[in-house]
Amino acid sequence: MRPVFLIVLALISQASLADSPPLERQQALLELLHQDCGSCHGMTLQGGLGPALLPSALEGKSALMLTATILQGRPGTAMPPWSSLLTQQEAEWLVTQLKQPAPPQDANRH
Repeated sequence: MRPVFLIVLALISQASLADSPPLERQQALLELLHQDCGSCHGMTLQGGLGPALLPSALEGKSALMLTATILQGRPGTAMPPWSSLLTQQEAEWLVTQLKQPAPPQDANRH
């Protein structure tokens, strides 16, 4: 690989880590996802009162739209706004986790 490419790749990786919430907060966000979001979207995120939140169900939906939905909710539905409890960065991190090929896993679950 070219040295410039490696430098750019390293900078992107560092920026991604810098944009992530601290590890302790990530654990709290995953717990919120499985408990609070799971109460409507299903404990396994396969759907319930709200739609499924699995990667396959989120294909074609932009990260921007999903982040806005988390923060602003969906008026006229059971989806509340979470902006009083989550930052933009945290909502973006959750969207990244939800869109990963494997569902997010809580470190305490086996």
